[in-house]
Amino acid sequence: MKKLNLTTSIDVFESSEELSQQEQILLQKAEEACNKAYAPYSEFYVGAAVLLENGEIITGSNQENAAYPSGLCAERTAIFYANAQYPDSPVVSIAIIARNKNGVLDNPVAPCGACRQVMLETELRFKKAYDILLVGHSSIQKIKSSKDLLPLSFVGEGLIKKADS
Repeated sequence: MKKLNLTTSIDVFESSEELSQQEQILLQKAEEACNKAYAPYSEFYVGAAVLLENGEIITGSNQENAAYPSGLCAERTAIFYANAQYPDSPVVSIAIIARNKNGVLDNPVAPCGACRQVMLETELRFKKAYDILLVGHSSIQKIKSSKDLLPLSFVGEGLIKKADS
């Protein structure tokens, strides 16, 4: 038997003032998007802001539905819109923030598995990793690639049918 050790490196900031001005703007846009979330059932509001290489910032918020599986997370809302409207512009970074009825959560919340897969697919599509900023009231976590969120990922290589020799 062999043992496989996986490691993830996360930079942790105590304040948004430690981030670049561009990252601070992205956090502000994510918070604005969070305030537009539609979450009447869970009262769990999430906002995401995606910075593209062309300078555009695309935001998204979670959108719930009484039939829970019919909703969509903030991360996927923003990334899908960005990829649809700017298909040739890679993602540079994404900021994600969550709150409940009492305000922004103290600790950052990581994306769900479906969002992690979409984030990874976006990196693979553009062959470029991007920063992920997870925002909480007490700290901000900066992750350098979605591969760090999804180390044993499904990359779809088995889906591509190879030509017969």
